[in-house]
Amino acid sequence: MLGKLNTLFDRAFGGGREPSATEREHALRVATALLLIEVARADYADDLAEDAAMLGSLQQLFSLDAAHAELLLEEARREADHAVELQQFTRRLHAQLTVAEKHRVVEMLWRVAYADHRLDKHEDHLVGRIAELLYVSRGDLIRIRNSVRGDA
Repeated sequence: MLGKLNTLFDRAFGGGREPSATEREHALRVATALLLIEVARADYADDLAEDAAMLGSLQQLFSLDAAHAELLLEEARREADHAVELQQFTRRLHAQLTVAEKHRVVEMLWRVAYADHRLDKHEDHLVGRIAELLYVSRGDLIRIRNSVRGDA
């Protein structure tokens, strides 16, 4: 997975040429969807509410219709099945996303974690780890979590 995702990122952000807007956007979409899937899988339980939260978040963030959001999730699931570590591509996300975009991604992760109305310790740990890798401050992480928890 990381090899394929790295190739996607290299095409989008590297190789000595300016990536097209389409390449950059696709790489960011796949990486974001992959992070959502990893959080949903962290509690080792399949949950329709988490699936719905992932779809809704991707639709909203990327202005996708349901069919395109589902295709994005399918692609990210295939990639996530082979995931070994997060740091290799969160580093690239950190370099490419604005602070506001990073906060939005963390918010989406919390929404998936709270979709089943309970926060598993593994989900909590993983969201914290991803936020740390994206250089989101602990204070912002907690503020975003409390906001999402209040909505849930």
